[in-house]
Amino acid sequence: MPVDQQSGLLFSDAFTSRLTVAASDIDAFSHVNNAVYLKWMNDCAMEHSASVGLPAEACVDLDRGMAVRETRLVYQRPARLGDGVIIANWITFNDGRLRANRYFQVVRADDHQTLLLGASKYVCIALSTGKPARMPDMFALAYQVEPGLQRRLVADASLRTELII
Repeated sequence: MPVDQQSGLLFSDAFTSRLTVAASDIDAFSHVNNAVYLKWMNDCAMEHSASVGLPAEACVDLDRGMAVRETRLVYQRPARLGDGVIIANWITFNDGRLRANRYFQVVRADDHQTLLLGASKYVCIALSTGKPARMPDMFALAYQVEPGLQRRLVADASLRTELII
C-alpha cells in the first residue's frame, strides 16, 4: 500500500490531530489501552467536523448528528508513554442522504510507523429521537470524499479490502 514517506500516512489530504501519549492512556501491559485508540478516533472525527463548520453545537441546533453504526480496528504496533502520535482521518463514502464512512490511521510521529488502521460507518440520526433521518445538505457538502481518494477507492478493489472498509 503506498505511503507518504514524510508522514507515514496512506493518503494525502488527511485531517489530522496530534497528541502525546499520557500516563492515563497506558494499561497494565505498559502500552496504550485499545479503548483509548477508539477515543482518539472519535475526538479526531469531532475535530474534523468542527473544522468543516459542523461543531457539536451546530448539530444540536439542526437536530441531526452522525452516529457510529460500526467500527473496525486493526492494531499493528503498540504506542507507549510519551510517544507522539498522529491521528488521521478521511471521509471515504457519503451517499448524501443517510450514510457516511471514515477511514482512520494512527501513526507514531517519530518513526512514521502505522499503529492502527480503522474504519467507521455512520448513519445520520435525528438527535431528538435517535432514529435515522436524512442528512441536511450542509452535511452532504461538508463530508465530501476528496476526488483523488474517491478515484483510487473506486479503481482499486484490493486497496478497499486492505482498508477494511
